[in-house]
Amino acid sequence: MPTVITICETCKREGWKDKGLKEPDGFELAKLIENIPTQKENVVIRRHACLMGCDHGCNVTIQDNKKLSYVLGNFKPLKEDAEAIVFYANLHADSSNGQVPYREWPQAIKGHFVARIPPIKDK
Repeated sequence: MPTVITICETCKREGWKDKGLKEPDGFELAKLIENIPTQKENVVIRRHACLMGCDHGCNVTIQDNKKLSYVLGNFKPLKEDAEAIVFYANLHADSSNGQVPYREWPQAIKGHFVARIPPIKDK
């Protein structure tokens, strides 16, 4: 099972409308993430319209049905944030259960975790 980065491409950060931007912040973050090599064949990137975390935009998930999965938010459409998301996803892919030691987290990912989701176990 791959580790999947799902990016909410419709996320709009506070004040988005006032900035006169052409695309939502999530769309811009998705473009940045898609342009960073994942380094792992088992890391997949996809977009999704609305992850329903509007109070936490920009939102992403790091998922694997057999491991702990995570919802992360409050990112900005910045290269530093995109690189941290991809870096963390690579660490998640390398882990046996989805847990990555805190000391290995990139600084730009710290403080962005919204939820941890337990794996879906086969019966």
